[in-house]
Amino acid sequence: MDELPVIKTRRKGRSLTQSMLIPSEEMIARALWAAPPGQLSDIAGMRQALAEQYGADACCPVTVQRHLVQISQNSTAPFWRIVNPDRPFARRMIGGPERIRERLAEEK
Repeated sequence: MDELPVIKTRRKGRSLTQSMLIPSEEMIARALWAAPPGQLSDIAGMRQALAEQYGADACCPVTVQRHLVQISQNSTAPFWRIVNPDRPFARRMIGGPERIRERLAEEK
């Protein structure tokens, strides 16, 4: 873990704050490679694990989605292990839901 995490404080409700991890694309790629091959993992679980790993309360979902789209375009990590093909977000990936299903089936 030679990369310094970016953690920002943001408001949560009227009087609370929370620390938000802004993950790098490399952090997301490492998490994707660590996901079990051939099965769909939970994206929310991945975000929570990243937040805990870096000592934050939460991990930015928008940044994670942007990185996943970029990773699908560059084919640098197995994004299909975390993107549910039945959710609308899957259409933003290169090849769409069909490619995600195919890649998951290939890994089984």
